[in-house]
Amino acid sequence: MKAPGKRGRRERIKNSVSRIFAGLVYLFLYIPIAVVVLFSFNTSRRNIVFEGFTLNWYKELTKNTALLEAFRNTLIVSGTSTVIATAVGTLAAIGMFRHKFKGRSLIDALLYIPVVIPEIVLGIALLSVFSIARIPLGLGSMILAHTTFCIPFVVFTVRARLAGFDKSIEEAAMDLGANRVKVLFGITLPIIAPGIASGAILAFTLSIDDIVISYFATGPSGTTLPLKIMEQVRAGVKPDVYALSAVIMLVTFLGVLGSQIIAYRGAKKMALAKDKGDL
Repeated sequence: MKAPGKRGRRERIKNSVSRIFAGLVYLFLYIPIAVVVLFSFNTSRRNIVFEGFTLNWYKELTKNTALLEAFRNTLIVSGTSTVIATAVGTLAAIGMFRHKFKGRSLIDALLYIPVVIPEIVLGIALLSVFSIARIPLGLGSMILAHTTFCIPFVVFTVRARLAGFDKSIEEAAMDLGANRVKVLFGITLPIIAPGIASGAILAFTLSIDDIVISYFATGPSGTTLPLKIMEQVRAGVKPDVYALSAVIMLVTFLGVLGSQIIAYRGAKKMALAKDKGDL
């Protein structure tokens, strides 16, 4: 048998190595973000060396109408495509979960195509469809394109949530007099709401930073923020782009922090209610 001292020493070494490895991973993930935020306060237009602290680039950001217009287009496209993809994907996942019909396995397999094929192939295919259907390129075509590649991700996420769904709850509600509409909105959707929210967040994240598909689906009046930044890469990204990126990251951080606080309070209330029930 191994001595307790040696076993404890090995456990401490393993824990230390795990902490070091985790710290390196976090550094690798967050150092680029920290650099972007740092250079948004740089006095120099050349983002090579940090020369001094200034807030002028945040003031310049408010004057850069082209950049703000591109950001507005990004929010319109991402927000609209997320709403449509979430609604369609959720209904599709529920329908495929509840009903068995001919061709369901084929539809299930076809859902993986937009996920596994290269984005450039999907972008060219969508451009061909828009050209044949004579759909003008702009924000409308971009919304259709983003909705197309976001729907499968919503379906997969919601269906994963439905995998552990207890159908007997719906059957009990229908036995008590509830129709299918009431069961759907009163029982099914609230239970799978975390999966729907996860699918919506995933769809929005994929849409807001997409470049390849947006490049093929955009028109003269449909430039988004990623495309605008890509245009500036050759000439050099201006510091006001870093300022906008810092603002976006701050809003994202506050949103994540708020959701975590809400989730923590909800879990705490459920624990308190459970304790009172036990009493």
